[in-house]
Amino acid sequence: MLRTEVTDKLLKSNEDFVWAIEVPLTGKFIIDIEFLDLKTASPDGKEHCSIWGEGSTQRQSSENSLALLRRMLSENIHTDIVISASDGSISAHRAVLASRSPVFHSMFSHNLKEKEISSINISDMSIEACQAFVNYIYGNIRNEEFSTHGMSLLHAADKFDILDLKEACQESLIEDIDARNVLERLQNATRYQLPKLKTSCMLYLVKFGKIFDIRDDFNAFLQCADRELISEIFDQVLGAWKGF
Repeated sequence: MLRTEVTDKLLKSNEDFVWAIEVPLTGKFIIDIEFLDLKTASPDGKEHCSIWGEGSTQRQSSENSLALLRRMLSENIHTDIVISASDGSISAHRAVLASRSPVFHSMFSHNLKEKEISSINISDMSIEACQAFVNYIYGNIRNEEFSTHGMSLLHAADKFDILDLKEACQESLIEDIDARNVLERLQNATRYQLPKLKTSCMLYLVKFGKIFDIRDDFNAFLQCADRELISEIFDQVLGAWKGF
């Protein structure tokens, strides 16, 4: 039996070193596992580090650069643009924003009002959510900020075309799907074109049979959901029934 797939696995205890084998085996056999990389968790919550030590200089350089960016933001060092949220404002740097977002880059490269008055209006975000958004751009967002303002960050990621933030939001939203949020997340998955989140919501509703546990909410959802989305849901339901 030969299996060549590459998988990531978090190893915390002896039990994590157990790999399930799908077919029954008898007698003696050898399992040969190749570790492409092994990383150790950092006690301060920073990015995991490879035990091989390769690239340590590059990592240190990257960490130093991020620290400088954070300092530039927190101390308002040569800031040249103001971001106005619904209830406050934040100073930032054109070059940093433009390097992270093609939308910002376009704003500052053409004769738009943002170029002339040195300000950006993001009135659909609170100052807290906007600060989390800017912190992400500067590599300084905290986990609690990300979880608290996840939907606002997703909206901003889509609006300003920051693909890595959009993907990070999708992965975060997949982690804790439950009966209270599955329908809202299914709608947002369709709205923001998040296929992995959409598939996960469909699985939760149809494959796991949760659609019957939230019957009243689901009926209300059908009254306002996009027709194409409703059609997809019922296709999934019919497909599940055929499997029985």
